[in-house]
Amino acid sequence: MSTWGVGSFENESAAMFVKEVVEDGPVALEEALEVVLDPDMDYVELEEGQRAVAAAEIVQVRLSGDTSAVTDAALRAWLDGDDAADGEAAEVGALRDLAVEALGRVLGPGSELPELWQDGPDAREWLADVNRLQAALGGA
Repeated sequence: MSTWGVGSFENESAAMFVKEVVEDGPVALEEALEVVLDPDMDYVELEEGQRAVAAAEIVQVRLSGDTSAVTDAALRAWLDGDDAADGEAAEVGALRDLAVEALGRVLGPGSELPELWQDGPDAREWLADVNRLQAALGGA
C-alpha cells in the first residue's frame, strides 16, 4: 500500500486523483464516488477506495470552506479560486449525499481499504479519520 499517512490525501492514489480534480473539477469527484457505488462492483479495490475517500474529503472541504487540511497547492488554489466559487461550488455541494454513501461502501464489507488497514498500527487512527469525514458530511 503506497501510503505515507492516515489522512485522506496521504497516499499515492489520492495524490494522483487531486491532479484530476484540478483539471476536470466536479466531474472527477462525481466519477470517483460513483465508481465505488456501481452495483456491478462486487469488490472495491484499494485505488478506487482511496480515490473515493479523497473525493469525499474535497466535497467536505468545499462545504466547510476550511482548506487547512489541504496540502496540495494546486488543489487549494482550485478550491479557493474564482472559477470554483460559484457554479462549481454548487456542483460539489450537491455531491454530499453521494460522498456519504461512497464512504459507507468503502468502509463496508467487500472493500480492500479497511482490510489493508485492519492489521496495521495506525488502523484506529485511519478509521477515526474516515469516521470524522463521514460525520462532517452528515453521515453516520
